[in-house]
Amino acid sequence: MKELDITWKKFGYNLMIDVVAGTLVAIGIYNFAANAVFPVAGVTGIALMAYQLFDLPIGWVILILNLPIVIACYKSLGKRFFFRSAQTLLITSLIIDYVAPLFPVYTGDRMLAALCTAAFAGFGYAIIFMNGSSSAGVDFISLAIRTRKPHLSLGKIILILDVLVILIGSWVYNDIDGTIYGLLISFVVTTIIDKIMYGLDLGKVTLIVTDDGNRIAKIINESAGRGSTLIKGKGSYTGIDKDIVLCACNSRQMYQIKKVVKKADPASFTVIMESSEVVGLGFKEE
Repeated sequence: MKELDITWKKFGYNLMIDVVAGTLVAIGIYNFAANAVFPVAGVTGIALMAYQLFDLPIGWVILILNLPIVIACYKSLGKRFFFRSAQTLLITSLIIDYVAPLFPVYTGDRMLAALCTAAFAGFGYAIIFMNGSSSAGVDFISLAIRTRKPHLSLGKIILILDVLVILIGSWVYNDIDGTIYGLLISFVVTTIIDKIMYGLDLGKVTLIVTDDGNRIAKIINESAGRGSTLIKGKGSYTGIDKDIVLCACNSRQMYQIKKVVKKADPASFTVIMESSEVVGLGFKEE
């Protein structure tokens, strides 16, 4: 009975977080971006094009486009993350179509509309990521691509996909100003997410001291899509052999890594450092 109560409390908490985050994202998309005709990134950008060209409901288009993506990525993402993301996707999509229209639509300056789009969506997505969920779409596609091309960084994959959708939107709308606003929105959204989750600096390096480095490295790879380096160490006081897991990643991935490592091995300790630059396979090339 106690375990059941904990499960329901967790479900209720996740539901509340999804509603709050979904409302923020929905306001950014429907009440600011849609009327200003911005070619924004990701599946949302495609849904906005369908709305502006054919008057199709944004939320339902997002949901329909994401369904095959979510199903295709089920095995590589894991059961728990799959269902959490599916719940977040469903709630956000419904809020866009049925709740956001209850709020006034902004019809003023496009620059202010772009900034408000980025602010609301950025805060919403950050809350979603911090709660161990995802908005599906480009996030899922990026993880699937990286499974096949492990030498590519998630940041590069997401950037390429985002820019591609924005450029398609630019061609559809034939609006250079809108394209600039769309790119600005993507940059500000990413900055807000990183700031909320872990600060402004993108480069992070972690050293995790644990008794089972192989297990921790596997968990990091599964949860954040990052490889690690195992280093042998020894406790100076106890003299016991330890594994040190070294991993370089961005801020969003570091937040997830810190969370899963703490859960997997509470006895471990983690050192997180800022890195001004990471060069090599899977990162920036010289």
